[in-house]
Amino acid sequence: MRYGEAVVKLGSKGVVHLLVCLTLTFSVSFVGAQGSLRGLGEWYSSLQKPPFNPPSWVFAPVWTISYLMMGIAAFQIWQTKSPRRPLALTVYVIQLLLNGLWSWIFFAWQRLLESAIEISMLWVFIVLTMVVFVRIQRSAAWLLIPYLAWVSFASVLNWTIYGLNR
Repeated sequence: MRYGEAVVKLGSKGVVHLLVCLTLTFSVSFVGAQGSLRGLGEWYSSLQKPPFNPPSWVFAPVWTISYLMMGIAAFQIWQTKSPRRPLALTVYVIQLLLNGLWSWIFFAWQRLLESAIEISMLWVFIVLTMVVFVRIQRSAAWLLIPYLAWVSFASVLNWTIYGLNR
């Protein structure tokens, strides 16, 4: 298989790689959720929120689908033999760490301005990840589009909540 080709056969090594990518990605989800749980409740419900703030039940399915697609995208990159693969996976891990950190800054530490700045950095790193991914495996970059869209919306929401609650 040449680098850049889609993975067609998923042998035992491929299954292990897929599980590693999904486990890493969902582990960050779990750590971030622990931060979220610390701030949900009185503090979050006391914040002024814009009319476009989605109902609470929307967040879990959107994030679950996003994390699944992110893990599959990382797996596709790992399966290639591209010389750009180490850079791509490094940028992916950085954006993943920023993703998990945001929940702690916003919910657990209740730092609205800092979380707005951090989510803006996350957005930049998602774009960088997509740029590096598209040069290796186009479908991996495409898998990140819903994630980028959701973080774009979350960024606007975060900045608006900050503005309403200074």
